Amino acid sequence: MRIVQILTMLTVVLGAHYYLFYRLWGMIPLHTGRIILAIVGVTAILFPILSMSVGNYLPQALTAFMYKIGMSWIIIFLYLLLAVVLIDLVRITHLLPVEKFFSGSWVGFIALISAVTLCFVGGYIHYLNKKKVELPLTVHKAIGRKAPLKIVAISDLHLGYGIGKKEFESWLPLINDEEPDIVLIAGDLVDSNTHPLFAGNYAESVGKIRAKYGVYAVLGNHEYIGNAEKSAAFLQLAGITLLRDSAVLIDNSFYVIGRDDRSNRRRKSVEELLTSVDKTKPLILLDHQPVNLSEAEQNGIDVQLSGHTHNGQVWPFSWVIAKLFEHPYGYLKKGESHIYVTSGLGIWGGKFRIGSQSEYVVIRLTSDEGR
Repeated sequence: MRIVQILTMLTVVLGAHYYLFYRLWGMIPLHTGRIILAIVGVTAILFPILSMSVGNYLPQALTAFMYKIGMSWIIIFLYLLLAVVLIDLVRITHLLPVEKFFSGSWVGFIALISAVTLCFVGGYIHYLNKKKVELPLTVHKAIGRKAPLKIVAISDLHLGYGIGKKEFESWLPLINDEEPDIVLIAGDLVDSNTHPLFAGNYAESVGKIRAKYGVYAVLGNHEYIGNAEKSAAFLQLAGITLLRDSAVLIDNSFYVIGRDDRSNRRRKSVEELLTSVDKTKPLILLDHQPVNLSEAEQNGIDVQLSGHTHNGQVWPFSWVIAKLFEHPYGYLKKGESHIYVTSGLGIWGGKFRIGSQSEYVVIRLTSDEGR
């Protein structure tokens, strides 16, 4: 059955590519332009396949280049496909006289490419512009300290061939300048492959995150894709405390509870994770994928932090994500539980944000006990 699903998906993807390039081919009036188009098409299809299949055996810079181009193409392809389908619908229905502009005409081809290029230039700039989300939260338990507990929460960094050391290090001031009490990473620090992280000594850079009580993380689905044990070894090398279905009491004041990703079908329930926890203290849960959010409310979790969704990353995936998840992005309160689903600091694939934002969350946790 799985083979049938894979073959069906490949047929659909290749068929969509054929349709797109057939239509683009018809727009270009010169033979030379068509040859260039064919080269671009073959390259765009091969680069992601090569980077993921044999990339670890090639020079890291070459693999990173192929990965970035190939992964970007996935999203660019979608937008070009949508644009061509729209043009064909207008042409077939004769709503506008577009035939002369999109058949053997540089005017139509250049207009189409320019529009899509502008869209992605804007999406790239928006991706680079990291947003600070300030989230003041109040719990009904004593935190054990006079000042608010300052938490920097991040998720979905996707470090690897797509996001390199230099780019990651440009994010460090965003985190460290907040002078957080604790940094929490809600999964997908790794982008499906640990090889570039070890080969490029990424641990040295990740280890530069500073926080009074340290840095704590859980695994996400991409750590499992890239090998959970190797991902765990990388986190340890970087000085990050990994919580895999475990809880830790910080400064005898509050708990950070790390739930393993649902990729692990044998992971513990929230209830099981709390069996040896003092529930009179604030409970902060890290759970990468925001599913079954009612578990937090039912088990007295005070704060839950999740990621995974990227808030769709680019439209129209945001519509799909909205249908798949109860709460795909932002703040939600269920009973006395504060839940925040972040769209992520990094990104998967092409570095474009269209209808979503790259963000880090600064939480000031206070207590109203005794007021």
